[in-house]
Amino acid sequence: MKLFLITFGFFIVVIAAMAIGYLIKRKTISGSCGGISALGMEKVCDCPEPCENRKAKMAKEAARLAKLQQQERIL
Repeated sequence: MKLFLITFGFFIVVIAAMAIGYLIKRKTISGSCGGISALGMEKVCDCPEPCENRKAKMAKEAARLAKLQQQERIL
């Protein structure tokens, strides 16, 4: 239990330090490498064509959006 309380206290101190840093600088935490775009990739999967699962998800989303647009026209 003692180790848990020490660890919990450490995390509280770190979170408080980050909060104070935000209040002082008004700058959010950001990555240092620039993300995927720094690697020259436009998306996480750099495949030329999406896989079958991704195509099914995209079709489902397109159908949902079309249904929403159709309902908006009715109203």
